[in-house]
Amino acid sequence: MCSFTLALASSILVFAIPQSATPAVVATPKPAATPGNASTKNVCGETKSKWAHLKCEEFNSSAPGDEYFGRMKMSYLGIDNTYKDGVVSAGAYTTDPHLIAKLDFATEALRRWAAKYPNDPELARSYYLAVQVLRKVYAQPEQQVTWEFMHLLVVKYGNTYFGKTEKAAIAQGYTEHWFALPQLCPTPLPLGVLSEATPNATPAASPAPGHPNVDLITPPCVQPSPVPDQPDTLMPLGPSPALGPSPNPRATKSVT
Repeated sequence: MCSFTLALASSILVFAIPQSATPAVVATPKPAATPGNASTKNVCGETKSKWAHLKCEEFNSSAPGDEYFGRMKMSYLGIDNTYKDGVVSAGAYTTDPHLIAKLDFATEALRRWAAKYPNDPELARSYYLAVQVLRKVYAQPEQQVTWEFMHLLVVKYGNTYFGKTEKAAIAQGYTEHWFALPQLCPTPLPLGVLSEATPNATPAASPAPGHPNVDLITPPCVQPSPVPDQPDTLMPLGPSPALGPSPNPRATKSVT
């Protein structure tokens, strides 16, 4: 009887206590790591090998494949393909303004990409592809960008295949090529008049340290456009009497 009374009292006591007063024991879930949030935790620090750590760092520094750069909104694959196609289209050399415009858009996108993801490992390949085609563009701006990208590969990516290749190219000597502005052809001299002796061309000065050789190509001269002959006197605005039949001074007017 006592045990029954005791059990009944304990059950009444349990129902009398509000449930809000009983602390609920709930397992707190561990917060998941936010992708790309490297400021709170070094995700690559948990790798088991140096090679895996390096690949993890490269992955986190790479630009997404669906991100676009520059005015033409080019992905890094689009930049590389533009340079690859340009190598074939340029041939031995080119001054085609349409091709140069495409390459300049790709170079602008490459600079935007490098500014946002400076440690992207794919940048070295794109710089190398840019050098291969821009060196074929015989214009001063593109030749200077070629020299800039060659030194960038040597300084920043010297341990890669692309950096070692450009270092060897610079050591052999690099020459920039671009065309000078065309000049008007000289006026032909009258018969029997000899032209004055022209001095010999002075040899080009050797480049300063850290600068490439420059081959300034002189294009053929341009013939001046002929100026139409202007009449000595002004022609009348009305119809000219010479255009009609010429009057016969011997013709007499018949009298009827």
